[in-house]
Parts: sequence; C-alpha cells; structure tokens
Amino acid sequence: MNELAQQILANYEKHGWQLRRILTSGDEPSGMAEAFPDTQIVNAGVDALWFARPSHGGREAWELRLVAEQSYALFEAFEADESEEDRAEARLEMENKMRAYVGR
Repeated sequence: MNELAQQILANYEKHGWQLRRILTSGDEPSGMAEAFPDTQIVNAGVDALWFARPSHGGREAWELRLVAEQSYALFEAFEADESEEDRAEARLEMENKMRAYVGR
C-alpha cells in the first residue's frame, strides 16, 4: 500500500473507522494481502478504501475514500435491519460513482 493510502488509513482509524475492503485499479500491490489478512482486496478499476463504523440510531456508516491527493469520498448510512443484499447493491452503486468520477 502506498504512503498516501497509509496516511488515509491512519486518519480514518483515528476517528473510529475500520478498514473493510481495499479496491485496486490493477494487480494487487505486493505484500498487501499479508499486511491486511482480514481485509478483502478487490480489483475494481479504481484505487479506493472502504471504511465502516457504527452510526447513530443503531445504523452503520460506510465511506468509500478515493486514494488520491484531492480528498473525495462517498458516504452511506445503513439501517440496522437493512439486508446485506441491499447494502451490497448500494456499495456497488457507490463504487460505480467513484469510477465515473475518476474517469472524468
């Protein structure tokens, strides 16, 4: 993981976010699987990090943060009773929006 991604990770962890998934624009960077054995690494056409943390009212907040100098992130809060299928669909839509943003 590059230095910028490590800085982003440290900042999010400082605010209670947990790294849940790593998106890469190409082949998995060397050593990433060993460095993050409990984190899913996905070739998704964009370099971004998925974070999650508990939110108000029993909800769960998810944020997709682009790994770039210019700060860009997408946010969604899921209800406690929302199905994993609905959550996965919303996260996929957010990934598509991130790819569209990067592709401009």
